[in-house]
Amino acid sequence: MTQHSHHEAGEAGGRRRSGWLSVPAPRPQLDPETVRHRYPRLRTQVFLGIFIGYAAYYLIRNNVPLVASILEAEYGFSTFGLGLITNAALLSYGFSKFLTAIISDRSNARWFLPIGLVLSAIANIVLAFSSALSVTVALFAVIMIFNGLFQGMGWPPSGRVVVHWFSTNERGSKMAIWNLAHNVGGAGAGLLAAASISAFGQWQAAFWAPSIVCVVLAGVAFLLIRDNPPSQGLPPIAEYRDNPDKVETTEAEDSESTWERVRKHVLTNRTMINLALANVFVYTLRYGVLVWAPIYLVQVRGADLGAGIAGFSVFELAGIPGTLLCGWVSDKVFKGRRSPAGVLFLVGVGLAVLLYWLPARDEPLWLAYTALVLIGGLIYGPVMLIGLQALDLSPKHVAGTAAGFTGLFGYALGATLASSGVGFIVQRFGWDQAFIFILVCVALGILFLLLVNTDEKRLAERARRRAEQGEPES
Repeated sequence: MTQHSHHEAGEAGGRRRSGWLSVPAPRPQLDPETVRHRYPRLRTQVFLGIFIGYAAYYLIRNNVPLVASILEAEYGFSTFGLGLITNAALLSYGFSKFLTAIISDRSNARWFLPIGLVLSAIANIVLAFSSALSVTVALFAVIMIFNGLFQGMGWPPSGRVVVHWFSTNERGSKMAIWNLAHNVGGAGAGLLAAASISAFGQWQAAFWAPSIVCVVLAGVAFLLIRDNPPSQGLPPIAEYRDNPDKVETTEAEDSESTWERVRKHVLTNRTMINLALANVFVYTLRYGVLVWAPIYLVQVRGADLGAGIAGFSVFELAGIPGTLLCGWVSDKVFKGRRSPAGVLFLVGVGLAVLLYWLPARDEPLWLAYTALVLIGGLIYGPVMLIGLQALDLSPKHVAGTAAGFTGLFGYALGATLASSGVGFIVQRFGWDQAFIFILVCVALGILFLLLVNTDEKRLAERARRRAEQGEPES
């Protein structure tokens, strides 16, 4: 058995538990002809499973804004109250993405992802039917806290599947395509909620009807997903594609306790800390421009309300081709190194922010939209890449935890800086100072990615030497 095979088989079998949720043990390897035919088919199948499964999470992630006008008009919810509900879901999701990732790294992704989706569906159904008794901000906030906790169970198992079924030099493109599940699910949420309200004549249908759909899609995801290749009698992906992982796991590391793993590979890992800090500023940029676009376009650039809201939409839509391009660039131009691609795109974000900010009020509005398209198209690449780097630059047995750690920083700190921070600066000092703050975030994001780049080059060189000389990870 090769070094790669030994390590991944150990990852699958060394952590084996007796429970049904545990990582499945490796099976005897199939003959080469069967491997040749089955491996490509299963790779497509599991990718489709995590795409459908994760897109489904977005159908019920936070449907409160979709019925906000009804809650305001009929039940007296304030804008502040609606913000509290959204923040409750956002913060609980950020913490869950990290905490559930620790469990996910020791669990079978085939079970873990669908279970989280079903639990989230139950939370939404409870919200819908409990509203028959009481409709209050407190009730919605509490239920959305639980929904956020269950929603955190979607990303970690998806990341786990990616690192086990796709090798380093193709993950950028594959992760970029998978990342479109955000956009598919996000667009589907609005369409499904609107259709449900229209069909059943009640706003509660925006919660319980999509939940039923998600229970069905959870079953589809379960049928498609497989946790790792050795559990299917296939060689590890690094061996199959002759592309070694940047970081491998020794037998001693494979037997570490959960706390030892988290402490060693995440909490005290310089690379992961720098990635997490980079994610703070990338998320500040993402939401700092997106959330405030409608208000800025109306107040400063002279747009009407409809045109202001349109700015929000073009920003999101531009993220689709931008994410795909960034993944391709990181794979093909920079040969699997993500930091240079992230830095390149953030430089572009900085230039686009200047275009968005500096023109005077009497400049044509299309120039502001052009800037929003550029910012949206450029920022979603680094958003995707940082999660991918956390997978790339950590051992497989803690990959989900590492990605969850960076996500926690992005949501808990970055989104807070973008909403409360930018809002405070605009209110107290004005838009010019807010844009200066945003440009500082661009510079800090670039700085931390450059620090990560140093470690990424070192790990890539070590992986190359292992491939040439058969060196075990020291």
